Amino acid sequence: MSISINDLNSMHIDVLKEIGNIGAGNAATALAKMLNKRIDMEVPKVKILEFKDVNEILGGAEILVVGILLRITGDLSGYIMFILEYNAAHLLVNILMGKPSSDLNEFSELEASALKEIGNILAGSYISALSSLTNLKISPSVPDMAVDMAGAILSVPAIEFGKLGDTVLYIETEFSEGSAKVIGDFFLIPDVESYDVLLKALGVIN
Repeated sequence: MSISINDLNSMHIDVLKEIGNIGAGNAATALAKMLNKRIDMEVPKVKILEFKDVNEILGGAEILVVGILLRITGDLSGYIMFILEYNAAHLLVNILMGKPSSDLNEFSELEASALKEIGNILAGSYISALSSLTNLKISPSVPDMAVDMAGAILSVPAIEFGKLGDTVLYIETEFSEGSAKVIGDFFLIPDVESYDVLLKALGVIN
């Protein structure tokens, strides 16, 4: 029997929040190394959401975003999605490239590649946190990136929705470098069986 959002009690959610905290800490460290700058991080906001509510969290289906999507396989399967509002993605790239924060031109091929790598590093940080807490083997795919409205970006995992559960683990992560702040939305979208596998590995359920 698989776990739905209604079956998750406060202890389950606390465990999932801890994964979010550790993953975000790993991500800040990895991002600081990549940017060669001091990166500060706010305590992430972690929630369990129904998939249908994700658009609302992002600010509506029509908001322009950059989405980085990775398939995860192994002991857990599903998707990892990292979403940045368009201007926030530009700010992150501008910090990396040493460009003025006001530069909002269309992403060059190099900038798109850098964003994919940032998404890859951040997703890897959360996967590492999951693996270390659970001893589960989890492998990410090569990331895909798209710039589109949030509703269109979300249609990609929605196409696979019949194979996935009805809930996502949502982690809002705020990074800052000096006065520049970047907020990214991170989603773990497990398939139907993966919450059970995850919580069993953590000793939360039998």
